Amino acid sequence: MTAPIVFPAASRILHWLMAAMILTMLFIGVGMVTFPENYHWMLAVHRPLGAAILVLAALRLLNRLFNPPPALPPDMPGLMRALAHASHIVLYVLMFAVPLAGWAALSAGGYPIVLYGSLRLPPILPHSAPLYAVVHTAHVVLALLLFATFLAHLGAALAHALVFRDGVFEQMSAFRAATRRHRDTPVQ
Repeated sequence: MTAPIVFPAASRILHWLMAAMILTMLFIGVGMVTFPENYHWMLAVHRPLGAAILVLAALRLLNRLFNPPPALPPDMPGLMRALAHASHIVLYVLMFAVPLAGWAALSAGGYPIVLYGSLRLPPILPHSAPLYAVVHTAHVVLALLLFATFLAHLGAALAHALVFRDGVFEQMSAFRAATRRHRDTPVQ
């Protein structure tokens, strides 16, 4: 039996931490619209969590540059391989675009971007009601795209774990200390 080549621990921690944060953010965003009576406290969580996701996305991108992902199985069909690469690019773009659009919307709306107490982000766009309408809509649309991409990614992960059983899921789900091994190295 061969052991899968796993992502480094930092990659796995960032992946699962961001997955939880992004899912939380998407539900908070929906909750802000669905339960207006809770809007203010949800927004108070939404802003700093969005800023944290933006910072972690940058750290994750740097980590990925220094710790490239393990290779996909050599017998994976070309179309699946292309979709996997494309979906990761889309996820990374959206992990940056959604919080930046939120920051831009708050800036254009003239709203303070309070992270905690007196800690605030500076505005990145001038105050403008028409600009706010456009950027806020972009933030919502991008968030929905992120949610759809997140669900597709989850579906693909489950397919690899339950249907294909090709070791791809285990590359990111190994929670115990693991070393990078070659696919042809036997487990001892």
